[in-house]
Amino acid sequence: MTDGSAPTGPDSSPSTEPDPQVRSGRGRRRAAVRTGRWLAGGGLVALAAFTGLVLAVRTGAEPACAAAPARNAPAAAAPRALAAPPLGGTVHQGKATFYDSQGAGGNCSRPAAPTNRLYVALGPGEYAEGAACGGFLDVTGPKGTVRVLVMDQCPECEPGHLDLSAEAFARIADPVKGVVPVSYRAVVNPPLPGPLTFRMKEGASQWWFAVLVGEHGNPLRSVEVRQGGNWRGATRQDYNYWLIDSGAGPGPYAIRVTDVYGHRATATGIRMAPGQVQRSAVRMYGGATPAASRSATPTRSPSASPSASASAAPTAPPSTTVSPLTSSTDRRQVVDAAVAPPTPALVRTGCGH
Repeated sequence: MTDGSAPTGPDSSPSTEPDPQVRSGRGRRRAAVRTGRWLAGGGLVALAAFTGLVLAVRTGAEPACAAAPARNAPAAAAPRALAAPPLGGTVHQGKATFYDSQGAGGNCSRPAAPTNRLYVALGPGEYAEGAACGGFLDVTGPKGTVRVLVMDQCPECEPGHLDLSAEAFARIADPVKGVVPVSYRAVVNPPLPGPLTFRMKEGASQWWFAVLVGEHGNPLRSVEVRQGGNWRGATRQDYNYWLIDSGAGPGPYAIRVTDVYGHRATATGIRMAPGQVQRSAVRMYGGATPAASRSATPTRSPSASPSASASAAPTAPPSTTVSPLTSSTDRRQVVDAAVAPPTPALVRTGCGH
């Protein structure tokens, strides 16, 4: 079944593959670096060996042979670092390159790139199968510091390699350089642009629950749905949706969200409305939104289907509660998004150029 198709009964569930724009984004990135990775990964060695063989045949010389590995010698395995997002404000050293998502929301499944176009893609080790999604990093380069949203994965980036948006890169370095050394740290409790949002995935139903949580500031640790008087945990996918394969009933739902620093918020009245962005009245930390500013009408995302929009009739806004919160340790304002980059944005064809 293709992704986004609505299941027809309790035994049917849609694919857990990411949205098409996520797949195509990864495909573009992989295709763009295929040649470079072939050369870096042994293609040059193979080419050199073939050239030497041809020359040997032409001159009649005996071709040189590479030493064969011992048959019984075990292959040396490089130690693999545990995957985890940057947390806690620890300063890391690394390098930065840049790319352009062409307005797409990246592997974290956002409906679109942030309006200020300040975002970053992390390598698999720091992307950590989606655990880094929605967090923020402060990145410092030769020209200054920029705050970026973790929105995407860079499959070929090693730990410490940040693939910034072209606009973010231009804030900290001359784009002509292409690659620059940087330091970076996670932002703890960044100022939130708005209350929590919830988006049910296309194809979700009472038999297959899949929700995307937005505007949470810090990376999330867990998402739970109240069912039958108990809280039932959802499983995070690497494309940032939280799934309960057997479903959570028809809704409306109470959804409890906890971030990596222990902030917890609960929203109720979240409906099964695939493709609709439902804005709650609660922030992950810092208090609830005043009642006067609550919106009763969900926002339709660009990828929402016509059938989904039909279920978006105005209803009472979701009610919300917030657990006791710890004090914020970082209230620095987001870098001014109105400053234009010094040169036109450049479109990257892959990481690590």
